Amino acid sequence: MTAAIIRLEHVRKHYGSPPVTAIDDVSLRVDEGELVAIVGPSGSGKSSLLNVVGTLDRADEGLVEIAGHDIARLDDGALSALRSGSIGFVFQQFHLAEGVSALGNVADGLLYSGTPRHERHERAREMLERVGLGNRTTHRPNQMSGGERQRVAIARALVASPPLVLADEPTGNLDQRSGASIVDLLHELNADGTAIVVITHDTALAAQLPRRIAIRDGAVVADERSAA
Repeated sequence: MTAAIIRLEHVRKHYGSPPVTAIDDVSLRVDEGELVAIVGPSGSGKSSLLNVVGTLDRADEGLVEIAGHDIARLDDGALSALRSGSIGFVFQQFHLAEGVSALGNVADGLLYSGTPRHERHERAREMLERVGLGNRTTHRPNQMSGGERQRVAIARALVASPPLVLADEPTGNLDQRSGASIVDLLHELNADGTAIVVITHDTALAAQLPRRIAIRDGAVVADERSAA
């Protein structure tokens, strides 16, 4: 039986005073190797859910288990280690260092892993080849298109071989053609065994993924799978 990479049970998260509920009694499971969209409009709770699943924030109530670890039982150091080794992040804004080459940006994904510098660069080079940018290793972000920059960001997220990648609006800043190529790439990388969760407001993007979890007002309102 496939193990869960994400397991949430009756999770709630509140912000502010008086408290506003951002995540409202969410229970869901994502297995190793799944490709999933979490979809909902602005203000639906997607970002709050991303922060909790990505261990960037702690739930107020309920169980959050990532890669078999109960988040509530981990101190900040253990949480950082889990995040570094088990979760890759891809963001709409890319978050690349502007004065650094594609190779350097990807190698930075291993900066806190204890990996020697020459090995970091070798693995970064291999990952850039994997995402189709083997000929752009020395280029800086301002010398690349939006689609290329997002590929660099994806390579950085994957260079440490995490079992889980969280992609927050990964096509949000891209034109239609570049966005389509990123979706194709996510499918390819998922076929290699990486679990990928795409957080998006774009229902057309969500429809291209095999499983869609719809969020409204902090609660799961639908969980659908495409026919095999």
